[in-house]
Amino acid sequence: MSVLVITGTGTEVGKTITTAAVAAAAVAAGRSVAVLKAAQTGVRPDEPGDAQEVARLAGPVTTAELARYPEPLAPATAARRAGRAAVRPPEIAETAAKLATEHDLVLVEGAGGLLVRFDEAGGTLADAAQLLGAPVLVVATAGLGTLNATDLTARELRSRGLELAGVVIGGWPNSPDLAMRCNVTDLPEVAAAPLLGALPMGAGALAPPDFRAAAPSWLAPRLDGVWDAEVFRGREAPSERPQSSEPRREF
Repeated sequence: MSVLVITGTGTEVGKTITTAAVAAAAVAAGRSVAVLKAAQTGVRPDEPGDAQEVARLAGPVTTAELARYPEPLAPATAARRAGRAAVRPPEIAETAAKLATEHDLVLVEGAGGLLVRFDEAGGTLADAAQLLGAPVLVVATAGLGTLNATDLTARELRSRGLELAGVVIGGWPNSPDLAMRCNVTDLPEVAAAPLLGALPMGAGALAPPDFRAAAPSWLAPRLDGVWDAEVFRGREAPSERPQSSEPRREF
């Protein structure tokens, strides 16, 4: 796996922090890593973007950004409103392929979900992944609604013949509710792919040295980590037998 495409089931699901964790674990394993942000939106020219945030947390990685648009919109819309050229899937694939000749691992981070449009022709991150023949890692939320969004993303990937490498929960709270704990079991089932990690909520606020030291403990061995899905499920998933809400009767 020299190129890994990372998408989310939507926005604000922990995609950038997950990308940073995957990069940090790979660097800790002795691999050279490049991070490609296909299109950065909602950030001024003088502000650090997602690729720079990954580098801040993960350490020595190469970063690349193909385009930057000021408004926090889908890349195609942001490009049109800014009067700038859009980023097209062949450009994403070409840049990632070039980086792959110089690095052990290239992480291609999308914008929002899998089918967010990058150009006026409707080109998406899924199109870039097809051109690359690369597996896709899906970052999902933990709570209600995540099963539907993850299932839809997984079905789209399968319909295109793309490999779904697995699912990572982008933010796991200290006190998960019942839906979250049930989703630990249900997410890999609806995705028909393994659960490859769970990042603690607020992981991006850690100091970079602490983030790098902890990252492998959040990710499965396929992502250069030591996280064990079965152990996590055994600890977090609820009992299959619900407690009765009926009052106890004495005889």
